[in-house]
Amino acid sequence: MERTATLGTCGLILWHLMCLVACSTSQSAPAPRSTVTPLVPETVTTSEAEPAPAPIATVEATAAPSDRITADAAEELLFLGAAAKEAGVLACRGEKDDDARIRCLLAARYVGDAAAAGEALALYRGAGGIAGVLPEEQMDGGFRGQIHLVPEAPIGKERRHLAWITAANADFDGFFIELARGAKAPLRFRFRDIAYRFFRSVKRTTPSAYADRWSVAYNVAGSLNTSADAVRETLFHEIFHLDDAAHGDWSARALRSTFDAIVQRCGTRTACLGPYAPNDTLVRGGTYYAFQPNNGDAVHEYAAELALRYYRDNRAAIRGEAAKKPGFKCGPEENRRAWEALAGEFFGGADRTPACSR
Repeated sequence: MERTATLGTCGLILWHLMCLVACSTSQSAPAPRSTVTPLVPETVTTSEAEPAPAPIATVEATAAPSDRITADAAEELLFLGAAAKEAGVLACRGEKDDDARIRCLLAARYVGDAAAAGEALALYRGAGGIAGVLPEEQMDGGFRGQIHLVPEAPIGKERRHLAWITAANADFDGFFIELARGAKAPLRFRFRDIAYRFFRSVKRTTPSAYADRWSVAYNVAGSLNTSADAVRETLFHEIFHLDDAAHGDWSARALRSTFDAIVQRCGTRTACLGPYAPNDTLVRGGTYYAFQPNNGDAVHEYAAELALRYYRDNRAAIRGEAAKKPGFKCGPEENRRAWEALAGEFFGGADRTPACSR
């Protein structure tokens, strides 16, 4: 949904176009629907081999070794099959293992932009992420009509988007390591080994991002993708959708009764919904995004907004930042139940936010 907001802390406007369907833990890439001009050097060299990224020891299921993106999948992400006959990519297939081949492929894809190549390698080394491209497609934008999406690599003036995603992953890494220190059980939230598919929407600025099958599609022209903080929070929202589906559509099972009771009580009235909304985001001409009707199964968006609020508030507490508003969990009883259910399912019951004064 296109949204506008009266935002507090970070001024973030979140937008999520697609309702996430059940996702697989497989990293196999979908068949390409178009081609993209490859960026392949005449000769490809790789840096000295370094260890492949590994999951954080204190965080369960951030990604198991079997979840890592394979070299075959990375090649498809980076070149969409268009470079099958290119000498550089064929040379990468001769590398000794997947890690060496992926490094070779990244060097081939980003050969014309050394800074972007460095960011793409940092994303891979730090989080197992692959910065690839989205196949060309016509997206059904609902009441907005058809939206034409075309692949566009994050190079040149668009390199900042790749830098923001790399920085966001580094932030997630530190956040979860620290959060795990106070957890009652292992954290069960995967944020590593994600495929990032970059694209541009033709003559549009939506969607800014959407999530599907352990990948996040990212629009270099997205109206929301304007700062490191905005991108970091948007990514957390989207990655939660992936984890939600991987947990057997947890939000529909665990939060449905709470969500439905709130909607039955308030409808779309913002004055009534305000105390229950995890964030301040409002749909233009509608209501709080977490409760906006005709937005797929809206309980998924309520859950993703709840997860974002959990991340935002716990991150601030870990960093020693003063709370800028009362804790969400300290509002109506429905908030506390949803907060504790989320923390227990994904975050080992950890909660570093201040206790409520009842």
